Amino acid sequence: MKAEIPTEQKTTIQVIDRMMALLDALARYPDPVSLKELSKVSGLHPSTAHRILNDMVVTRFVDRIEPGTYRLGMRLLELGNVVKSRLSVREAALDFMRALHKKTQQTINLSVRQGDEIVYIDRAFSERSGMQVVRAIGGRGPLHLTSTGKLFLSVDEPKAIRAYATRTGLAGHNKNSITDLSKLERELSLVKSRGYARDNEELELGVRCMAAGIRDDSGKLIAGLSISAPADRLQEDWLEDLVITANQISATLGYMPVE
Repeated sequence: MKAEIPTEQKTTIQVIDRMMALLDALARYPDPVSLKELSKVSGLHPSTAHRILNDMVVTRFVDRIEPGTYRLGMRLLELGNVVKSRLSVREAALDFMRALHKKTQQTINLSVRQGDEIVYIDRAFSERSGMQVVRAIGGRGPLHLTSTGKLFLSVDEPKAIRAYATRTGLAGHNKNSITDLSKLERELSLVKSRGYARDNEELELGVRCMAAGIRDDSGKLIAGLSISAPADRLQEDWLEDLVITANQISATLGYMPVE
């Protein structure tokens, strides 16, 4: 017997379908479109289309040019650029990550910043690495407790770092976690001067990481490349390889360091 979909879920799916119908309709036209035309193309009643369009205007998915006319909003462009940057950095990094993993036989992570966390978007790893904890693709970690997170914090203004500390409370995971703002600021100063960052069992006991930044053609830090290994197995010799690999990925993305 087929399971019934709850009414509330049906309603939610229906709203999403109608939103997509309107976005698809707007995408057909290079110029602002009238409510009447959008209603006709999408097959929605004018009052329904008007209500959903108003909600999408508030969230910037749609722009209202003048009463009764609409076009696709800038929020779609912003999200598209985020997706594009993540896809391009993943494509650029993959072969380099595999080569670094082959050399070190340890987990190689590619992660990006999302708000007050980093998100792991790709990795190269081996089941034989001996890691008890490996963060899966899509996993997250606090900025101040991760090597890549520290890279991103190190390029923030002091005011932004203090705001981050206030928002998050610098919550710790274990006895090694940095939970004091002044200590974090000193750590970030070192990261900025060195050009790489470390996580000394601050996120997971028994796991150490080192990270180097990946920049795009504008010089913006867009991702971090890190090596994760059992605390007693992380080798300092890998740091040079890590930095070189991150620089190679940056070069592939068009980054040219200033001499």
